[in-house]
Amino acid sequence: MPRPASSKLARLLFGLLAYVSLGIGLIAIVVPGLPTTEFILLAAWAATRSSPRLSAWLENHRLFGPILHNWRNGKLIARRAKLSATASMLLCATLMLVMLDHGWPVYLAIAGMALGNLWIWSRPEPLPKIS
Repeated sequence: MPRPASSKLARLLFGLLAYVSLGIGLIAIVVPGLPTTEFILLAAWAATRSSPRLSAWLENHRLFGPILHNWRNGKLIARRAKLSATASMLLCATLMLVMLDHGWPVYLAIAGMALGNLWIWSRPEPLPKIS
C-alpha cells in the first residue's frame, strides 16, 4: 500500500481530493446515474496518500470495505453492484428521455452510461464463498 505523501501540501491536496470524492460518492448513492464506486475508489486512493485514519475507515466500512477489497484483489466488481449500476443508469436514461428535450447532450450522456455499463460488465466477479 502506498505511503502518505512526504510534502505537507501534497498531503493536504490528496486529503481534499479524498474528502470531496467521498462526498460525491455518498451523494451518488441516492442520485441515479452518478457513479458511486468510482468516487469511492478515488477517495480510497487519495486517502492512502493523505490520511491513514480516513484510509482505515474506508477499508473497514461495512459498505465501502468490500468494494475496496474486491478492487484491490483483482479489480473485481460484485454482481450485485453491476446490477445496481445498470438499474440506476437505466432509470437515469429513462428520466432523461421522458423529461428533457432529445438533443445531443442527452444522447451523449446515454452513450456515456452505455459505455460505462459495458466496462462494468467486462470486469470479473468475485468467486462465491464456500461455506
